[in-house]
Amino acid sequence: MTLILGVYGPSNLQLGPNSSILIKPNPLFVENIKVEEMDDANTRPMVYGFYENPSLDVLTTFSEAYKTSLPANTNKQWIYYLNQGSQINISYSVNSSSSHSLVLIIAQGSEGLAQWLEDPSYPNTTLSWNVIHGNGTISQDIGKSSSYYVAVGNLNSGVVQVRLDIKGRALLYNTTGAYYECNLRRKQCSMRFFLAGRNAALLTSPPQRPGTATGMWSVKLSYGPRWITYLLGVGGMSFLIWLVFWYLNNMQSTHQEGTRDPVGSMESQQTPLLSRKDDDLTSWGSSYDGLSQDDEYNEDGLDLTAPQGKQVKDGEYNSNIRRLCAICFDAPRDCFFLPCGHYASCFECGTRIAEAAGTCPICRRPMKKVRKIYSV
Repeated sequence: MTLILGVYGPSNLQLGPNSSILIKPNPLFVENIKVEEMDDANTRPMVYGFYENPSLDVLTTFSEAYKTSLPANTNKQWIYYLNQGSQINISYSVNSSSSHSLVLIIAQGSEGLAQWLEDPSYPNTTLSWNVIHGNGTISQDIGKSSSYYVAVGNLNSGVVQVRLDIKGRALLYNTTGAYYECNLRRKQCSMRFFLAGRNAALLTSPPQRPGTATGMWSVKLSYGPRWITYLLGVGGMSFLIWLVFWYLNNMQSTHQEGTRDPVGSMESQQTPLLSRKDDDLTSWGSSYDGLSQDDEYNEDGLDLTAPQGKQVKDGEYNSNIRRLCAICFDAPRDCFFLPCGHYASCFECGTRIAEAAGTCPICRRPMKKVRKIYSV
C-alpha cells in the first residue's frame, strides 16, 4: 500500500515552458503510466518513450518579460522545470513613489511565496532570496533537476510596480531516438514499461506558455502497478511470518520437553515391580516348589475366594476382562495365593511375584505360596 498509494501514487504536475521531465519508475513495481491533461490549453505537452535513457544534451534559451503592479501583501510567481546544468537570470526594475522594496526569491518546489514566508528555512530548498529596489540582476545556477519557482512579493502597505525580465539557459533531453510519441490533445497517453528492459518516459512542454489563467499546464500522472510483483511479495511475506511463528513454536516445545526430562529420567531409573514376563526364564514351568518347607499352612482351613473345581475355557476369559490376569492382562486367572487365598493373576505372574518376595496385589499381605487351579 505504501508503494501503490505513496511512492507510485497519482500526482498532479504543474509545467512551465520548456519542461523536460524524465520519468523512470522501477519496472518491477510499475507496469505502465498514464498521463492526462487537466485543462484545455491551446498547446499540449508531449509524452515520449525510449528503450534507454535519452541524453541530456539539447541546449535552449528562454525569455519572458512581466510588468505587474503588486498591491499590499500580495505576490506573484512563475513555475519552471529545470534540469541539472541549467541557469536562470532575472533583471528587475522596481518603481515605487515611497521607495518601497520587494522580496524576490528563487526556490525549489511549487509551494509559493506564502509558504516560504511562514518558514523560510524549512524545507531548505531556497536557492536565492533578495530584497530588491531600483534596478538589478540576479543569476542562479541549477544543480538538481526539479521544479523551481520565481516569486516576487510586496510586504509593504502600498502598491508597488515591478518589471521582471526572466531569461535562462535550459538543458533538455534529446527526443530523436524515441520509439513512442503521444500528444496530450488525446486527453490521455499511456505507455507500458518492460519488466526486463531499461525503457524510460519523457514528458515535455512547448516553449511558450499556454493561454490559461495560471499560465501553466496542469497534468495528472498515474502509475499502473505490476500486480504479480505485489502478489508474490505478499505471499513471500506471509511465508516468512509463518516460518517465524513455526520456529518460535518449535523452540517453545523444545523448552517444555527439556523441563520434563528430569522427571522422565527419574522415572526411567525406577525399578519395575516385575520384569517382563518373556524375559524372566527362571519362572517358566515353576510351581514354586522351591520355597522353604518350614512355612506349611493348613490349606483346608483357608477361606478361598477363588473359584475351584472347574477349568474355565479360554474363550470365556477373553470375553470377560475381569477374568484376565491383573498383572499381564493376556492370560486367564488360573492360580490363588497363600495364605490370603486371593485369585487375581495367572500362575506365571503369581510365581514371579512370590519368587520376588512380593505381596498380594489385592490385600498386600506377604505371599508364601502359589497354587495352580486345575479343572476336575
